Amino acid sequence: MSDQVLVIGSGGREHVLAWKLATSPQVKRVFVAPGNAGTASQGKISNSVIPVNDHAVVTRFCKENDIALVVVGPEAPLAAGLVDDLTSAGVRCFGPTAKAAQLEASKYFAKDFMNRHGIPTARWKAFTDPQEACSFITRADFPALVVKASGLAAGKGVIVAADKEEACRAVQEIMQNKTFGVAGETVVVEELLEGEEVSCLCFSDGITVAPMPPAQDHKRLMDGDQGPNTGGMGAYCPTPQVSEDLLLKIRDTVLQKTVDGIRCEGAPYKGVLYAGLMLTKDGPKVLEFNCRFGDPECQVILPLLKSDLYEVMQTTIEGKLASSMPVWLKDHVAVTVVMASGGYPGDYSKGLEITGLSSAEELGLKVFHAGTAVKDDKVVTSGGRVLAVTAIKSDLMSALEEANKGTAVIQYPGAVYRKDIGYRAIAFLKQPRRLTYKDSGVDIQAGNFLVQKIKPLAATTARPGCNAELGGFAGLFDLKAAGYTDPLLVSGTDGVGTKLKIAQMCGKHDTVGQDLVAMCVNDILAQGAEPLFFLDYFACGKLDVDVAEAVVAGIAEACKIAGCALLGGETAEMPGMYSAGEYDLAGFAVGAVERRHLLPQLDRIRHGDVVIGIASSGLHSNGFSLVRKILEKSSLMFSSPAPNCGGHQTLGELLLTPTKIYSKLLLAILRSGHVKAYAHITGGGLLENIPRVLPESLTVSLDAHCWKIPEIFSWLQKEGALSAEEMARTFNCGIGAVLVVEKEMAAQILGAVQKHEEAWLIGTLVPRQKDSQTCVEIKNLLESLQASFSPAFMNAAGGDGHLHGTDHRKKVAVLISGTGTNMEALIKSTKEPNSSALISLVISNKAGVEGLKKAERAGIPTRVIDHKLYGSRAEFDGAVDKVLEELSIELVCLAGFMRILTGPFVRKWDGKILNVHPSLLPSFKGAHAHKLVLEAGVRVTGCTVHFVAEEVDTGAIIFQEAVPVELGDTEETLSERVKRAEHRAYPAALQLVASGAVKLGPDGKISWQMDKNSPLSP
Repeated sequence: MSDQVLVIGSGGREHVLAWKLATSPQVKRVFVAPGNAGTASQGKISNSVIPVNDHAVVTRFCKENDIALVVVGPEAPLAAGLVDDLTSAGVRCFGPTAKAAQLEASKYFAKDFMNRHGIPTARWKAFTDPQEACSFITRADFPALVVKASGLAAGKGVIVAADKEEACRAVQEIMQNKTFGVAGETVVVEELLEGEEVSCLCFSDGITVAPMPPAQDHKRLMDGDQGPNTGGMGAYCPTPQVSEDLLLKIRDTVLQKTVDGIRCEGAPYKGVLYAGLMLTKDGPKVLEFNCRFGDPECQVILPLLKSDLYEVMQTTIEGKLASSMPVWLKDHVAVTVVMASGGYPGDYSKGLEITGLSSAEELGLKVFHAGTAVKDDKVVTSGGRVLAVTAIKSDLMSALEEANKGTAVIQYPGAVYRKDIGYRAIAFLKQPRRLTYKDSGVDIQAGNFLVQKIKPLAATTARPGCNAELGGFAGLFDLKAAGYTDPLLVSGTDGVGTKLKIAQMCGKHDTVGQDLVAMCVNDILAQGAEPLFFLDYFACGKLDVDVAEAVVAGIAEACKIAGCALLGGETAEMPGMYSAGEYDLAGFAVGAVERRHLLPQLDRIRHGDVVIGIASSGLHSNGFSLVRKILEKSSLMFSSPAPNCGGHQTLGELLLTPTKIYSKLLLAILRSGHVKAYAHITGGGLLENIPRVLPESLTVSLDAHCWKIPEIFSWLQKEGALSAEEMARTFNCGIGAVLVVEKEMAAQILGAVQKHEEAWLIGTLVPRQKDSQTCVEIKNLLESLQASFSPAFMNAAGGDGHLHGTDHRKKVAVLISGTGTNMEALIKSTKEPNSSALISLVISNKAGVEGLKKAERAGIPTRVIDHKLYGSRAEFDGAVDKVLEELSIELVCLAGFMRILTGPFVRKWDGKILNVHPSLLPSFKGAHAHKLVLEAGVRVTGCTVHFVAEEVDTGAIIFQEAVPVELGDTEETLSERVKRAEHRAYPAALQLVASGAVKLGPDGKISWQMDKNSPLSP
């Protein structure tokens, strides 16, 4: 890609934006309008003389130069609606609309907005009369010493007074002397807050917020925060005063609330949101909002961004931040020192030559230009704030020292700059602080919260012998109460291995708990033991309660499947031991077996005994290091479509299929006395696990033609070019467990297993040859693996073994508002092998409804698009349309969707939206069809599936099914029978449309393209 970008603005912030955007391999050229000396002909970056206040000229420039993205730097163009005008002209723009930018453009709007939405801020009041403002300052029961011009004042419209007299003078200056022009026609007087001031910025796509590392600006001109206020004399990032927990609190109580609130008011916020905060003793409170990057905060935040800024901005505009959050440099600090003109913030000279710029860059520093220009091939001053010298180091002191070296080598007459940027952070870091365990990274409160959440889960696993109550020092189990008379205790321990890596990368944690339990209880079955209780160990670097709860919920559910109690466990939070988002699991199962049932019965195992193989669910929990290596080699992603899953499952989800638990299935069979040995096919595959339960005098001969090998093994073998021995030593190849039985009993035992699970006779025991090292011989393994690589798999894999998901069925979205009437019937029909339709998405305009749960149980992706968050039906329909386009949806089915679609939406999707009506249209239209039918006294009604037209219930009819009206029918009884007809008619109509048999013609009438002999033809 070679895109061209336009950055609007001329300051240091715009130089940083242009520099960072130019580093993207997707960006060919960055124009800056009007720019400065730093953005004039610097590699990919160049200036452009465009009157940025003339939106028509800017739009024409973008069209003529094929601009792919416009980034608006300063606040004035945002407030003037530049983003609105460019967007309406079809130019993609990064930044909020004028309506959203009111958060900065009007201090009065911002304060009132915060009050409306419960966002913490200082007490305040707005005035248009200076005498009323001064009277308020005098009488207020709090220090009303902060006076703000309500409008935009280039970052200078705030006066923090030392006393009430100074505050009143500030009112007079702003309102009567017009210091800030029309921006001061309204003033906001607010409470003087005490605490540390910080800047917390985030990217927002209108729904999701992605916080940036917090920064701190230095407004006063001179060291020690002396002198007049300025636009900012330096900054550093991140701020140690804002802990990780505090940043999360700011995200939830300020940033997310603001984005949610402005969206509810009809102005989805897309761009950068800046919250200036005071860290008070009562928590963080908002001082002001800016609707763009701060200057000089931008000079220290963006150098710490690891992600491609161009991609982040595009993702933000597209509303996809949640799936691609920005990544930041860790363990680094950025400091920028602003060099200003002598006399700033008052009058100052311009045109003074600047030297030493190259010397500063030779020191490894980045010098961002602000008030600079090029004159006679020399860089000269042209503004109050001239340059920002930025250093990035591993600690604050080192970064400040390096930045100060840069200001020392850069020369121009009268240069003014501070040497103490970050001094408050340095003092903070030097403070003797009383440490807590939480400071070390261990959150006991979070651990206790987790215990309370998982206690009910464990309680559901109670069984005879154990009540499964968590919280004690140890757990008890009563063997007598469990019915044992002469028991042996059997224990086993295991983990899930690097399958956890895939779970963590996919963000899917609900299945690995079953893997953990299965790996342990399946092992102790080898002694014939019933699992009695289970203990888990969960270790992480930082405890995420939601993730841990999902894992333990899976463990508890698996314990119920296995018939054992979740008796206890350990959650170990160990900072520094694991990276962010990583965790490890270990499990411990204890079981019992009556002495007479102990396995294996080695003395009974004979030559000629038969091996029964019991199906696995897939890879189970072994061999995943090799799986991940093969995936790296193949360049696939876990989000790639899985083979033969109809688009309902990704490759990651297929690989995370949980390990089967065999205990309940096999216990009765193992206790029958007819099974001589059981082996769990775990790490070491078929080759190393079966010999563990055999006498040394015997080996086993298996024939891979005798069982069904899941296609994932075939793909792994092909993609990794694995030998038959490597496959058999690493993977279970479709066999999760084996039983050794007498030949005469084989059919009976096989039949008993097959009542519950797929199983096969897969081999026999044979004498070991003298000096032979072979314990397991597997015939036809490679041939069977290749045979299992079916055409259907190959189609999904594009013929070359790489998964491309080439499903030719029509992609369907179902729109619902509640239970999803008829949705289950549609889902069932589309899962038939010959279906022409594939339900790829379910959209609901309400969260938490039953229809969403049905879709999720069916493995269908879901989206909630809440109509209440949009200002009009058209905006809501636009949001739905955007999602349908993103997922390449081809047909839409309405299933209990309680919204009337707008004309433009219906026209765009003409001939592609289906709905069902509970009568034989055109009779009895509207919402009360059954009542109208009964009132009319007709003897036949039914249902009609039709294309959706702009007028309700008037679209072309695709399919109808008649339903007789019976004597004594009520609306309820008639509705029930018609509903059953809908369950047949709607899927049939969908198949007709998806297959192309029925189309909507240009004249608005049905066009049939099918065999006249078809039972569905009219």
